Amino acid sequence: MFAIRAGKCSRRALVAGTGAFALLALSACGTDSAAKKEPVSLVAPLWTGGQANTAVAKYILEKELGYEVTVEEMTEADGWKALGEGKADAVLEDWGLPEQVERYVEKEKTVVPGGPLGVTGRIGWFVPRYLADENREITRWENLNKYVELFRTQESDGKGVLFQGDPSFKSQDAALIKNLDLNYKLVHLGSEEAQLEKIRTRAEKEKPFLTYWWTPHWVEAEVGLAEVRLPEYYPGCDAKAEKTACGYQETELQKYLNAHFAKKGGNAAEFLKNFEWGEDEQNAVAKMIAGDGMSPEGAAEKWAKENEGIWKKWLWGVDD
Repeated sequence: MFAIRAGKCSRRALVAGTGAFALLALSACGTDSAAKKEPVSLVAPLWTGGQANTAVAKYILEKELGYEVTVEEMTEADGWKALGEGKADAVLEDWGLPEQVERYVEKEKTVVPGGPLGVTGRIGWFVPRYLADENREITRWENLNKYVELFRTQESDGKGVLFQGDPSFKSQDAALIKNLDLNYKLVHLGSEEAQLEKIRTRAEKEKPFLTYWWTPHWVEAEVGLAEVRLPEYYPGCDAKAEKTACGYQETELQKYLNAHFAKKGGNAAEFLKNFEWGEDEQNAVAKMIAGDGMSPEGAAEKWAKENEGIWKKWLWGVDD
């Protein structure tokens, strides 16, 4: 059964209904019809977990709701700009960029929160588990200068190397190195893919490495990583980027929608607001893409066919 309440479909709707009956239920909301559906534009971040969210959302929007969906990969800053200017409808994974929220959500009001993704993210510095097991002190930042020799390269001028991937990713590492007086050099490899290759190649030979990384990430199941404890985060410790001397804040990853789309996007907007999963689900799709070499479309289709019980809740807004 379904009910209409205040012009919208009830949050307590069918899970079992599919096919023609499913479309009938959706049309009863009074928000969409085949003639009214506008194309949906999604922003895909430059990391695999974010691409996994977008791929699954695109698949269900197209296959179950009949929308035409375009996806464009962008940096976080460019994604926010596209949302704010109405050139994109939604981004499904934001790691906390307060300056963007202040501009587009609070001041210009062209972007609105879309709810939590369901995943808690953590950025930090990591070494391989086999190295931490042999050198237990290495997982505290105060001891890193004792281990510079392990992390030197021919190009690092005698300093240890902290690897990073894409320079557009959220980072305060240059300030941390300077303000904590660490004898290290920040080296950008250019992308998550290049960073993954470095991690996996060095891990195969059990060589040392120190890297900026984030969790959740599917590679943790393949390469054991140990986090280096940075100075504890507290509110405001990173307010001035150049003076930051603390670790990263844990972030409840959020979705954001263009404000016009959030109001007028019908079932597509409602579906994206309902989209919520955990790190196990995200990692499963991300591994299929980056670890197993599947296309995002193929990975999304495989996951969706095996997990109807999860995504039907997003589609129909079933109450717990």
